[in-house]
Amino acid sequence: MIAIIDYGMGNLRSVQKAFEKVGHPAVVTNDPAVVAKADKIVLPGVGAFEDAVAELRSRKLIRPVLAAIDSGKPFLGICLGLQMLFDVSYENGRHKGLGVLRGEVVRFDLPQGYSVPHMGWNQVDFTRRPPLLEGMAPGTYFYFVHSYYVVPEDAHIVATTTDYGSPFCSMIWRDNLFASQFHPEKSQTEGLKFFRNFAMLGEKATE
Repeated sequence: MIAIIDYGMGNLRSVQKAFEKVGHPAVVTNDPAVVAKADKIVLPGVGAFEDAVAELRSRKLIRPVLAAIDSGKPFLGICLGLQMLFDVSYENGRHKGLGVLRGEVVRFDLPQGYSVPHMGWNQVDFTRRPPLLEGMAPGTYFYFVHSYYVVPEDAHIVATTTDYGSPFCSMIWRDNLFASQFHPEKSQTEGLKFFRNFAMLGEKATE
């Protein structure tokens, strides 16, 4: 079972529909027990960092999120779901994240001619090729909507970078943990490939 975590912020139905389109039904849930039992977990997100962490905490979802990552289950963060995995964000102040990954979330400081938020289609360049990007070429376009981006302390977890004024980390990969700044649920054909690859993790070897 794929569980999409509902904490009141995120493109939940869009993510769920994407999994359905690739033949892998997913459940949207805010029940910590359901998250704990799931085989794969998705943490989507749209909105403010501080509010999102507060909602996860108030719904008692932080512990099952951390437990799922520690257990080795495939885990996918999307946009804000990527950012919350880090130590701290400087969005409207300084706010503590989940601390799964060392690093910070900072606002774009761009040359003249670039607007914030970074919105629309942009390319991803591979630093490494995670299994979620299997079957895709370097330079594949995905859809972005964000004003902040992650700066990991460990460069080895960076899977892709994207250029917007200068290169920034657009996806991380560490063992069972995957998270993208771009929105695969808004990225049409390539986004569906991305979700199919996530849903198939651990299943190909048993076919």
